Amino acid sequence: MSEVAPLISDLAVILIAAGAVTLLFKWLKQPVILGYIVAGILAGPATSFLPTVTDVTNIKTWADIGVIFLLFAMGLDFSFKKLMNVGFTAFIAAIVIICGMMVTGYMAGNAMGFSHMNSLFLGGMLSMSSTAIVFKAFNDMGLMEQKFTGVVLGILVVEDLLAVVMMVVLSTLAASQHFEGSAMMDSILKLVAFLVFWFALGIFLIPTLMKKARKLVSDEILLIVAIGLCLGMVMIATKASFSSALGAFVMGSLLAETVVSDKIRQVFQPVKDLFGAIFFVSVGMMIDPAMIWQYGFPILLLTVLVLAGQSCFGTFGVLLSGQPLKIAIQSGFSLTQVGEFAFIIASLGMSLKVTDDYLYPVIVAVSVITTFLTPYMMRAAEPAYQFLDKHLPASLKQYMAHYSSGAVTPRLENTWYKLLKSMLLSVGVYAVICLFCITMFFTYIQPVLDERIPGIGGRLAGFAILFVIVAPFLWAIIMKKNHSPEFQKLWTDSMFNRGLLVSVVLVKVMVCIVLIMGMLVHLFNVASGAGLIGAIVVIGLIYFSKHVRKRSLFIENQFLQNLQGEPDAEEEEARRTALLGNDSPFKELHTADFVIAPESVYAGKTLMETDIRKHFQVNVIQIRRGEICIEVPEGKERIYPSDRITVVGTDEQLYAFRTALAEKRTAETPPTKNEEMRIRPVEVEAGSPLIGRSLRQIALRNCIIIGLERAGESLMNPNPDTQIKENDTLWMVGKKSALKQVAMPA
Repeated sequence: MSEVAPLISDLAVILIAAGAVTLLFKWLKQPVILGYIVAGILAGPATSFLPTVTDVTNIKTWADIGVIFLLFAMGLDFSFKKLMNVGFTAFIAAIVIICGMMVTGYMAGNAMGFSHMNSLFLGGMLSMSSTAIVFKAFNDMGLMEQKFTGVVLGILVVEDLLAVVMMVVLSTLAASQHFEGSAMMDSILKLVAFLVFWFALGIFLIPTLMKKARKLVSDEILLIVAIGLCLGMVMIATKASFSSALGAFVMGSLLAETVVSDKIRQVFQPVKDLFGAIFFVSVGMMIDPAMIWQYGFPILLLTVLVLAGQSCFGTFGVLLSGQPLKIAIQSGFSLTQVGEFAFIIASLGMSLKVTDDYLYPVIVAVSVITTFLTPYMMRAAEPAYQFLDKHLPASLKQYMAHYSSGAVTPRLENTWYKLLKSMLLSVGVYAVICLFCITMFFTYIQPVLDERIPGIGGRLAGFAILFVIVAPFLWAIIMKKNHSPEFQKLWTDSMFNRGLLVSVVLVKVMVCIVLIMGMLVHLFNVASGAGLIGAIVVIGLIYFSKHVRKRSLFIENQFLQNLQGEPDAEEEEARRTALLGNDSPFKELHTADFVIAPESVYAGKTLMETDIRKHFQVNVIQIRRGEICIEVPEGKERIYPSDRITVVGTDEQLYAFRTALAEKRTAETPPTKNEEMRIRPVEVEAGSPLIGRSLRQIALRNCIIIGLERAGESLMNPNPDTQIKENDTLWMVGKKSALKQVAMPA
């Protein structure tokens, strides 16, 4: 027990400090996340006048788990479909922010006398915002339904993906002192392949399995399965040299596409809150007031650079992607903190022995201070927008409005462009899946077959298994989009097009031949010419096989059914923006999801009774209740606790509705004593007012009659028209106080 005691005592200190300080911050109407950080300072090793933690290493482990669960919860709320809808904006803004902050951090490091490598790593640290902190701040401040939050979370996800590439670049620079483009491209391709493969496999398998097992899954089992899948993907991501946070987000995004996603969010909420609190307390524990004083000037300078640089570069990046000024400012002001990846980059520099020891505590202090200021920066976005909107020249505002409208105007794509784009996407996805399957097969399965079935028999068995796995995907590479409207139109338009179309199909066939030839050469060690002939024969079998065609179409249909995506959502949004123009109030409309709490004032009421549309000018367009989905509900539809409703409105309207939705109903009567329900017999004595009356005529309160005994006979659940007679025994269930008053003499 002595080995466990420090962990338990440290956890007790953390949670007691967090509970006490956050209650104070809640009373002061300050963000809860700030309370966690202050609690961490009080419970950390820098404080000597209070009970503090004794083993910081254990707490760091808890904090790492907290980051994993926070990113998993973010994935549940921010699925791949939402990421695709903001993909262009997120990518452009993330590139601008990372490049801008890298240059700013490098110049600041040189100005303070840091070495070349210290300055380079410093730029990388300052360019990464915190996904976990922003997500928590949005939740605490009730901003998750705002339009700009989707853009911010998309930027953060792209930043986390690009951080993997950045670490590879920094590692090669530290080792060889020059840029290795091949290493960076290898890292990018590996990352893209990882995401494509697990997205495709996860969307195909997980929702399908959840649908089949939904009748067997209780809340307890669902929580265990969800956490198990989350940690499993974390292990896979770390094995592939990616971050644990990326793995957690990927699995959360996959589970967000299942029929039980709402239930997972509900049962997982307490787990996320617990470990999230531990993470933010641990952030506060890393700060040492004495260290801040020692490195005061660098910390102050870097803090100002982060606040100003992230605000400016974030705003400019979002503006550059074609978003309006207000959304750009709100997004930029939300990214003003140093994230968890900064610690990873700092640790990388220390492990490679290319950065000085003082850089880590300095960046930790900057991270804590900027985290503390994050909620205030988010609140400052609206006044900043009002100030700029008032003082910017009219010509500049008109230009930005025209640019934001024109940048998202849908491009007029010719038929060839549409066809080649769709073919390239399908060939890329299926080729990645085939390569992953082939690589994993040769790594894990073929060695076992060679051991169990030595010689040519094991090789033939391996090829047969691998052929069954990849054949449907190879058929899709060859045939996908060959009968699309664009293909047919180009084929009939011109004889010249036919030669080009045949060439495109032949290129797809060659891709499949190369994959099969690689399998044959690796398995049977044959010459390239023999492998080529064998590959052509195999491709012919795949092309003419009705069974392979049927399996391929089944896999694709199952995937599309599980995804239930809206691939043209971004284009549709662009068309709507271009059509309405920048001055139209309809341009600000967007959808948001709300969960009805059991104690909400709206729980149990119909839409007509709540009169939501009149009070908040919002419209309920969907109600999801478990597996039941009610589209465009009528006024008589009732809202029940735990329902997830989709509402359309502007930011201001949705915020007002969220505030009202959070109001708890007050008890109409004062609380009464919670009496125990009892089963007891009641004798009907002479003179009782019950004699001669039927069971239906008795007005009972807080009790019911479940049986009757008369002349030695017993009757369970008697007929309501049964007449009560003298000396009957009534078996009743109810509160003790109510049972005493039932058979009292008149």
